[in-house]
Order: sequence, then structure tokens, then C-alpha cells
Amino acid sequence: MNKNYDICAGAKRLENVKFSPIRQVLDKAAEMRNNGIDVISLSVGEPDFNTPEMIKKKTIESIQNNDTHYGSNRGLPELRKIISDDFYEENNVRYDWNTEVVFTTGGAEALNNVILATVNKDDEVIVFSPAFVSYKNLVNLCGGKCIELPLKPENDYIPDIKELENVITDKTKMLIMNNPNNPTGAVYPAEVLGEIAKLAISNNFLILADEMYSKLVYEGDFVSMASLPNMKEHVIIVNGFSKTYAMTGWRLGYLLADSRIVTNIMKVHQYSSTCSPTFIQKGMAAAIKKNETEADVQNMIKQFKLRRNVLINELNNIEKIKFVEPKGAFYVLIDVSATGLNGEEFAARLLKDEHVAVVPVVSMGKDKVYDDYIRISFAASEDNIRNGIRAIGRLADSMK
Repeated sequence: MNKNYDICAGAKRLENVKFSPIRQVLDKAAEMRNNGIDVISLSVGEPDFNTPEMIKKKTIESIQNNDTHYGSNRGLPELRKIISDDFYEENNVRYDWNTEVVFTTGGAEALNNVILATVNKDDEVIVFSPAFVSYKNLVNLCGGKCIELPLKPENDYIPDIKELENVITDKTKMLIMNNPNNPTGAVYPAEVLGEIAKLAISNNFLILADEMYSKLVYEGDFVSMASLPNMKEHVIIVNGFSKTYAMTGWRLGYLLADSRIVTNIMKVHQYSSTCSPTFIQKGMAAAIKKNETEADVQNMIKQFKLRRNVLINELNNIEKIKFVEPKGAFYVLIDVSATGLNGEEFAARLLKDEHVAVVPVVSMGKDKVYDDYIRISFAASEDNIRNGIRAIGRLADSMK
């Protein structure tokens, strides 16, 4: 037997899968902190608030009650019922709690399972870019072809329907969209979503709607893709508790889809996760509808809006940058081209000279369209936002 190859080499399907630039920024910032350097992080999409007290209390009670054994692969029935009822109340669309709601280990696992279960080799998947880095890499992992459709700042990063129509082909299997959007902060209007829905129906493709930031809207109204006429069998909703409930480390997400789609997703899910932690689901089910929990969530949303206003006021004082005011989520894109640096160069200088961490957008978008952009997260204290933005201003002003 002649096994003349490197057994440590990765699988060929990993050739087009890239390491996350966000992780690289976080690693560098962590290294600086370990060396005693204070770093202001405006890079990570993680609320700096604490998880609501009622959720923590009920989860501790669940542990004390020994709710630490395996649960249903689909998720705790009582929590699935709550999600089904809440979604119906908010969007007038009923997903059967037993067959059409699935809990996952965070929204990331839901995205992974959905794409693995639906995308075949050479299927075309349209992604509005710049986009959350996982989308393109998960499509590549499946052997699909990612068709990136750049969103334009002059259109407030709202999708252009004509441009979308032009990239749809017979091979289009799915459109992945994130609304409210990371990294642009855009919130898509109902009329635009309606036109996208018509294209999905007439061209018979799926929409993977990442609605993780659905409650973080500061201007306008959020409209779920599933709420549009005749869209239930065309859309897969992914959501979770990380952003709205400040539960990033708890890893609890979920998806909603037509039962026929869920059947296929379960073939992947059953092998990628035994179950989401039972005691967390129990605690969440006991706390999510409590008045105290809702009050904490509403306070966080109020604080995010205040922080957004601080961010905008500070950015307006910097001459050499351009940006579009975010209407949702907790991110803003900044064009730094007038400084003479591209996004990667600017982010590197900012971290080295000013000890402020931001994310270059280059690997979130198609080709070199967003080379001159950085992403800022305003999921940080008002002081850190002010100090971080003023550091950006100092660096920008120092460039000729």
C-alpha cells in the first residue's frame, strides 16, 4: 500500500474556507491586553450588558433541580411552544411547535445545519455583501457557488431589486439575507422585502433569513420575511437570544421553517448536536415571559439607541470619513479612503497607535469593493464609544 500524501492536510472542501478576520482582530487585541496594554474594543458584536437577572435565576434553579440530562434533539417542548406563539403574535404566521421549530447551539449552528441540508454542489447562493463572514464560507464548504451582490452606501445599503433580478439564474437555490443587517446597520423596508419575496416565489428559490437582530431597530419597523404572503414554504428563519438578551456565551439559537424543510435539516442536526443544554432551555422557558426580563431587554434596546446617537454625533466631527447612519443592529460601516489608507491598513494602525480594535470589511464583501471600509460595533459603553471614535478622528486627521 502506497499512501504517499500528507495525512495532516485538510480536506479539499476547505480550500475556499477562510479564517474569520474578526477572530484575528480579537486574537491580536487579546495579545496586547496580555502584555498589559489597555485596548478599546469596537470590533466584536457582543453586548456588554449582563444577561437579565430573571434568566440567570431561573437557570440556576434548573441546575439545582437537576435538569442536566439529555433533552429533545429538537429542543424543549415548552420553549418551542413559546417561540411558536410569540412568532405568531408578532408576525401572524403560525409555525407548528412540534414539527417546525428547532433549537440549536446558537444561531451559528442553525446557519450551518440549514446550509448543509439545502445546498448542493454547484448550487448558486446569492448573498448581499458585505455580509457576516459565515455565509460565504458555509456555502463554499458545501461546494456551492456564492454569488455576492454588493450593497451600495448611496442606496443606504438597501438591496437593489433590479440588480438582484439580474443575478438570478436557473441554478439559484437560495438567497441569504440578514435583516437588520450586520455589518451595515440597514433595516430593509417592507416594500423591498415584498419584491424579494415575489422573486423567490416566481423563481422558486429559498430564502435563509437571519433575523438575529430583529428586536434591535431604532428607525422604522422590522418586517419578518416569513410574514409576507405565501412565503412560509420559501423561507427559513434563524434567530436566537445572544444579541437581544446579552446571552452570547449561552449558545442558544433556533430556526423556524416549513415541516418539509425541517425534516431535511434534522438529518444534519441530529448528528451535529445531541441537544441544546437542557438547563438553559428550562431557565429560558421559565423566565422569557416574565415582566422583569422584558423590562431588562427594553432597557438594553433603549441604551443601544442612545449609544447609536453618541456614535453618530462623534462620527460627524470627523472630516475624512463617510458613513451611513445605522437604523438597526449595532454596527456602522466607515469609509476611510480619504485618509489614504485602506480598511486593513487603517485598522492595523488604529490598533497599534491608538489601541482601538475595529474590523476591516475587506473579507466581508466581494473582491475589493469594500477594501476602504472598517466596521465599528457600538455594543460598548458610551465612554468607550466616545474615546474610540475620537481615536479614529486623530488617526484620520494625521493622514494627508
